[in-house]
Amino acid sequence: MQKVLLAEDEENLRDTIKLNLELEGYVVIACSNGTEALKESKHHRFDLAILDVMMPEIDGFETCVQLKQQASPPPVLFLTARTDGNSRITGLKLADDYLTKPFNLEELILRVRNLLKRYDTQPTQIIHFDDFEINFTSLYIKTKTETITSLSQREWSLLNLLLNKKNQIVSRDEILEKLWLPTENPSARTIDNYILNFRKIFEKNQREPKYIQSIRGVGYKFSINN
Repeated sequence: MQKVLLAEDEENLRDTIKLNLELEGYVVIACSNGTEALKESKHHRFDLAILDVMMPEIDGFETCVQLKQQASPPPVLFLTARTDGNSRITGLKLADDYLTKPFNLEELILRVRNLLKRYDTQPTQIIHFDDFEINFTSLYIKTKTETITSLSQREWSLLNLLLNKKNQIVSRDEILEKLWLPTENPSARTIDNYILNFRKIFEKNQREPKYIQSIRGVGYKFSINN
């Protein structure tokens, strides 16, 4: 059964959405703010997150950013009373869909169904290749000689992005868009440092990398045969 994270601070609306999603056969964990939603995301793997934008403690935009930094982030649908153009643009840059209040429940159900179809792939939890095992559930990398658990959450997210697109070029722009807020302005060197760290783990010869290649002026590619 597909599991949905719902964060909405208006109790009656939250209960109504939860009930209707459950009638459609989804498992729903409902929260009243972003802080609770992020706590739940550490204990469950969600297939979809529905987030109100204007919530206490942590708003929907920041909650989305932190969810997207996880190793296997869910697609996100924003629910919001904000109808101005800037909010819509920000929301659609961060998330996968944006629905303004008031809305029709049938439309919400259809959008949920469409998002779940679009992202109907099981996240890669464990990857084996050559002498390596990468576990995105327990967050460790096993090599011939050691087990590594010291990666930051953002490094796990970048590694997951590269491996989900193995043997494909992932542009710097895509990395920045998916892993950082527009206001954070990370330097190009930040990504390079993450790549260098990955090479220390995976490459025998860091100057002639077999797995993690830099595509000059474009981005990076994680090349594996299996």
